[in-house]
Amino acid sequence: MVEAVAAAVTAHPAVVRLDGGRFGDVATYLPGRRRLVGVRVGQPGEPVEIAVVVRAGRPIPQTVAELRAAVAALRPGPVDVTVSDIVTVSDIADPTADGP
Repeated sequence: MVEAVAAAVTAHPAVVRLDGGRFGDVATYLPGRRRLVGVRVGQPGEPVEIAVVVRAGRPIPQTVAELRAAVAALRPGPVDVTVSDIVTVSDIADPTADGP
């Protein structure tokens, strides 16, 4: 389930990557000590939490609504979306460049 949610979220054209959130706590531990950052699926009835970095140039409320719909199609119920950062095309082209 967690990996399917991650795949649906990262397939969205505005999503650059999953993110752990402000404190790195949006994550799920999988068998074999693997940690999937950016998605936390709790017990039934609890919200699915996702944290993402998105591309600039697309309305954030629209992106969030689309992500909620994609996740809810996999696991009905509430979906909490955190946009951790917004990046530009130049940020993606050169992730090592220093900011202003």
